[in-house]
Amino acid sequence: MSLFGRGSSTPSGGVNNERIEMAINEIDMVSDVFNRIVSSCHSKCISARYAEGDLNKGESVCIDRCVAKFFEVNRKVGEKMQSAGANA
Repeated sequence: MSLFGRGSSTPSGGVNNERIEMAINEIDMVSDVFNRIVSSCHSKCISARYAEGDLNKGESVCIDRCVAKFFEVNRKVGEKMQSAGANA
């Protein structure tokens, strides 16, 4: 079975609109997370005045840590929301 429903689950052989909508929503969410990471970590780690074409070591380490912290917080918030939803 494919992501877009072209498999045995759609008897008419048509496109599964529900799966397409889910895929679009997932792409939107992933794009939003990526854009928030770029915006947040860029403003925290990279000077507004570019001195070099590449990241220096300090900027690179800062970005690595920023992204790691972003995902760690995102994971913890997700866990809290799941446990709150399970208890409701």
